[in-house]
Amino acid sequence: MDIRDFDFDLPADRIAQHPARPRDAARLLVVGQDGSRDRIVRELPELLSPGDILVANDTRVIPAQLSGRRGNARIGLTLDQPRADGTWHALARNARRLAVGDVIAIDGADGFTATLAARDADGGVALRFNAEGEDFSAALRQAGALALPPYIARPEGLKAEDAADYQTIFARHEGAVAAPTAGLHFTPGLLAALETRGIKRVTLTLHVGAGTFLPMRTERVEEHRMHAERGEISAATAAAINEARQAGGKVVAVGTTSVRLLESSAAEDGTVRPFTGSTDIFITPGHRFRVVDRMMTNFHLPKSTLFMLVCAFTGTQRMHAAYSHAIASGYRFYSYGDACLLERA
Repeated sequence: MDIRDFDFDLPADRIAQHPARPRDAARLLVVGQDGSRDRIVRELPELLSPGDILVANDTRVIPAQLSGRRGNARIGLTLDQPRADGTWHALARNARRLAVGDVIAIDGADGFTATLAARDADGGVALRFNAEGEDFSAALRQAGALALPPYIARPEGLKAEDAADYQTIFARHEGAVAAPTAGLHFTPGLLAALETRGIKRVTLTLHVGAGTFLPMRTERVEEHRMHAERGEISAATAAAINEARQAGGKVVAVGTTSVRLLESSAAEDGTVRPFTGSTDIFITPGHRFRVVDRMMTNFHLPKSTLFMLVCAFTGTQRMHAAYSHAIASGYRFYSYGDACLLERA
């Protein structure tokens, strides 16, 4: 497959800079085999059936953006994920000024430092911080900032409301660099309405890494390699999903992150198994989905792995048509934008 098969023209004014308020007032494009329908996110309960099960990602975004100094050199860091050896994989700006063993004094927290432990083959770096556990989390909260996607313009710095806007109602387990943005649309009122409708709800955890911000650098889709991300599906969540499926309910994944982890854990017959570890699954057209019946997701970038995933799920031609309709109809794109509810082809 050629990456140009997943390209489309998106006017800059379609890129949302702020979320809808309230969150569930965002528009919802329902896409299925019978075409597209324009709805609102708060109408989601009536679009699902009693016995269906909603699966959301409960990762919590950390303030992963750090700045520091190595001598006179300014160094920018974006944390990606921790490793078993105690280091953190990170992306570094001005990394050519660093050598293994150099110590970076992190701005914003007294005595907080990171030592360059290694350079990684993917262009990132391995950092060893001088704090662990809760001490590390406290230093990160003091010194770090949210790593908002580059298409959300904040020329004067983050706004106070971004800290809440860029965190989902499901957020529990710290570790993500970027928010699982489909979850940003949910409110207490919407969750209550889903429960009243008889929609079950469970969560899993996939910590979205810094690799989500990186563009594809290959023309042939098959040559791209996904960054691995850490995830967990508990035994209780797996059992609830399997029970709902056996009873005839549909599995409704909130976000591409939930889809990727569910498909990583699935047996050939669609049984969801408990999962703890990393996944680098790359879902493109031709993938046979084993678990997910419907997917709620935001609108994605042209030529991105996420647009390829939704094309795999609902059909490339159908998704191009849906996106053309969304652009012409004024839908808002990307992290703070509107949403789709997709049916599996």
